[in-house]
Amino acid sequence: MFGTSGIRGTVGTDVTAELALSVGRAVASDGYDRVVVGRDIRDSGRTLVDALAAGLTECGADVLEVGVEATPTIARSAEHLDADAGIVVTASHNPKTDNGIKLWTPSGKAFGPEKRKSISRRVREDDYDLADWNGQGRRERREHVREYHAARLEEAVELEGEPSVVVDIGNGTGAITAAVLSRLGCRVQTLNGQPDGSFPGRPSEPNRETLGTLMTVVEGTDADLGIAHDGDADRMMAVDETGTFVPKDALLALFARNAAGDGDRVAAPVDTSLAVDDALSAVGASLIRTQVGDVYVAERTTEEDVVFGGEPSGAWIWPDETRCPDGPLAACKLVELVSADGPLSALADEIEQYPIRRTSIEVADKRAVMDEIGTTVSDRYSEVDTLDGVRVETDDGWFLIRASGTEPVVRVTAEARDESDADAVFETATDLVRSVADAGRSAE
Repeated sequence: MFGTSGIRGTVGTDVTAELALSVGRAVASDGYDRVVVGRDIRDSGRTLVDALAAGLTECGADVLEVGVEATPTIARSAEHLDADAGIVVTASHNPKTDNGIKLWTPSGKAFGPEKRKSISRRVREDDYDLADWNGQGRRERREHVREYHAARLEEAVELEGEPSVVVDIGNGTGAITAAVLSRLGCRVQTLNGQPDGSFPGRPSEPNRETLGTLMTVVEGTDADLGIAHDGDADRMMAVDETGTFVPKDALLALFARNAAGDGDRVAAPVDTSLAVDDALSAVGASLIRTQVGDVYVAERTTEEDVVFGGEPSGAWIWPDETRCPDGPLAACKLVELVSADGPLSALADEIEQYPIRRTSIEVADKRAVMDEIGTTVSDRYSEVDTLDGVRVETDDGWFLIRASGTEPVVRVTAEARDESDADAVFETATDLVRSVADAGRSAE
């Protein structure tokens, strides 16, 4: 039921009011008595919030409704409002046809595997503790959570001068970023600022392919940088003052290097570039790799000396502030960095960019293929990590082989510090997957 980022899928088929009702019942039945509930700007969220609230109150939980807000605003509200959990109805960067449900602890960390497993079991087995007539929970509206979040953002940074920033809100819930930057003294221009769950301005996910307008506007003005959010503003990507998209690994390396010092550690997924290792090594810090998914990154930030966590997808976590990916906080942190040490193009140029190769290979039985690959690489290589898929360190670089969570394919990623080595490592990995897959087909 849960993916790496909560429940997501197509409205009306995968994600329904019936499912939301069941999740609400399960959360309340698992002992969460006071729950913050909010949503992004997708119209389908109205129905899903009502269903969630019905399930929660039917099993005795009180619901604190905060309305349409950014995911990090809602996640931070759980602790602020002394709640036991937070629920956001959102499909994040997914297309307009989708919606979803994500569950948060008061620390800002998403529900981990064990908590998700418990909720899934209750839904699967229809196991709920329905309250009697006088044990129903209450629904209450709570205001001013955006103001609380904004105040925390303003306290987290100190800007020099009056940076000029273009903020592409993407028709989502990220207007808080523009408001806070303005209050901090920035000159702010917004794009796609009208909330609209059909995302007419651009696709919800911010990446090099979808941010053409932002890049053009920044290039054609005196802006110091451009900021872009996805639909629920948990993600943040950037464009430098020349209108160039900042590579995702370079942005991760910049945040990590700025947050870490001698002896510190940074958490990032298994597919993170060597560029991040190198940037951290230069300041005496180190990288620890996690499973893919912000919940796993956030979990490692609970460990001693882990000062930052991030995913190249655009999820950035400063554990001293919150353990939820906070796009507006990332925007403020980046503007702070540029105001002190910019320009952003020069900062990004300091981060080495290494050749990386990716592909997906269709297989008949991805689980059997991954099992065989795990056995094979353990026999061939000494540096093997099976935390999430199979990651192999070689003398020339590394490769990662992971099964897709949603498709009958195995994904291959390889990286090295020069083109020829990257090609060689990538060929080794893809040949391995194809040989195992072909052998499986022949045995059928």
